[in-house]
Amino acid sequence: MDVIEAIRRRRSIRSYQDRPVEEEKLLAVLEAGRLAPSASNRQEWRYIVVRDPGMRARLADAASSQKFVGQAPVVLVACAKTDGYKMPCGEPCYPIDVAISLDHITLKAAEEGLGTCWIGAFDQPAVKKLLGIPEEIRVVQLMPLGYPAGEPAARSRLSFDEIVVDEKWK
Repeated sequence: MDVIEAIRRRRSIRSYQDRPVEEEKLLAVLEAGRLAPSASNRQEWRYIVVRDPGMRARLADAASSQKFVGQAPVVLVACAKTDGYKMPCGEPCYPIDVAISLDHITLKAAEEGLGTCWIGAFDQPAVKKLLGIPEEIRVVQLMPLGYPAGEPAARSRLSFDEIVVDEKWK
């Protein structure tokens, strides 16, 4: 599978098979995230791999009771060990860098036949308490990972002309 095929194939999966993710696939997915670029090569991302069914269920409760989060055989908890560095443009680098790493993960997961879903609806203090995450560490996203129970249809996208302009804003 080439990159554009993985991009086209990737979907937000909200229903998972009751089937474990093989260790070699999990490691391949995490390695794709590890290899992502980051601002000043800071590599602030950190991942907690949650497989325990009870903990996954508690994470689902902390994620606005989205039960499918706990249904996945793995939940990746994407964190940032950050010093608060801001890029010269004024934006903090850690949310962008963690998102780049997670995007690498989603594409590798698609290549491996696995599904993911970006979860930003969660109670950060509750997740930190559940997983013993220190106060200075930021929880950026939760990402369930597993074999999809079905294949959702592709969602509509804006046309190229709606998102790209030449030279300056029109």
